Amino acid sequence: MRSAGRDVLSLALMDARNHTLRLFGQYQQALEALDFVVPMLPTLNPPLWELGHVAWFQEWWIGRNMQRTRGVRCDAAHTRLASIEPRADRWWDSANVPHAQRWSLDLPSVANCRAYLLDTLESTLELLEKAGDDDDALYFYRLCLFHEDMHAEALTYTAQTLGLTLDKALSQAFTPPTMFLREPLLIPATVWKQGSADAGHAMGFVFDNEQAQHEVQVPEFEIDAQPVSWAQFVEFVDDGGYDQPEFWLPEGWDWLQATAASEGRRGPRYVEQIGVASGAVMQTRFGKAMRMLGNQPAMHMSWWEADAWCRWAGRRLPAEVEWEVAAHTAVRRGFRWGDVWEWTGSSFRPYPGFTPGPYADYSQPWFGTHKVLRGASMATRARMKHPKFRNFYLPGRDDIFCGFRSCSL
Repeated sequence: MRSAGRDVLSLALMDARNHTLRLFGQYQQALEALDFVVPMLPTLNPPLWELGHVAWFQEWWIGRNMQRTRGVRCDAAHTRLASIEPRADRWWDSANVPHAQRWSLDLPSVANCRAYLLDTLESTLELLEKAGDDDDALYFYRLCLFHEDMHAEALTYTAQTLGLTLDKALSQAFTPPTMFLREPLLIPATVWKQGSADAGHAMGFVFDNEQAQHEVQVPEFEIDAQPVSWAQFVEFVDDGGYDQPEFWLPEGWDWLQATAASEGRRGPRYVEQIGVASGAVMQTRFGKAMRMLGNQPAMHMSWWEADAWCRWAGRRLPAEVEWEVAAHTAVRRGFRWGDVWEWTGSSFRPYPGFTPGPYADYSQPWFGTHKVLRGASMATRARMKHPKFRNFYLPGRDDIFCGFRSCSL
């Protein structure tokens, strides 16, 4: 999809919008009678704001962007055309509307938000019909497609946070898979080209934090063939892992104590029961308590918990370059990925030669504070799944569909 032409992009943009509206329909059933009021949490946005922002972003970078044909050479600061919604920038410009302010905006009605979604998509598709075939001409269409797919996943984990019940088909689609547990894999030493080749060289779309491609010497390493399972994680809990500070980094231990004090839990998010005797794990999935299977990936783990488990097990989190090498070279040997986002041991930093893309707020503000996750989850659209893609969150985040795997020391 990163190299998709106009016809495929047109279908994908319509599919993304339909998926957004289907997910939002779940919110309408649960929250419309309550005026879509949700708690002010740092990990989510008000649903109506999220809906309008998706349309605003597409209009901002395509419909209103007089330099859309320039691709990565677009001057993001140039004057835009007016929006079809006069107050759009005041409501949905994420760079200038602080997170806390989004709860007090005079947002339009659901009907008006939906109309804005349809109007902006219609404009986008009309412009796409006339666009060129080169990567620059299609850059912003691909960017907006992936941006909407990311927000669709955000709507999904927000539904999990709020305990919203999903319809049967969506609930089944977002059920964690079972895994066939294989022995760890030995990956030979290599010189690896980390990251993606620069955009603009007939390579399709590239996220800015994947540039610039550079060579890395990677020594031989052993890595789990699949993410850590619930059966493996329960052993850590049974052994008192949440009560022994020696397994935790000092900042992680502080996070654990703060979580226990504020939320009353000493365990993974949404877990209602994690049995020492039975080994059973009961985790709430979209408002319903469900028994997790031992061969399902352990999920909703913070980076601190992932790191503590590795210390307890005498292992470590993989460096992101190790994960990337394994995902490219060891799939036929049993390396399984795409079930959960996977924490790595790497901090989110720019690659050598990094240059921010036109959407400069995507990566640059988060360097140095966030940790890298690799892979994808069951809520990630298939076209988003790519072994070079770098996801990134603060180490305390556990509301996303995240787990981890380990490497030998």
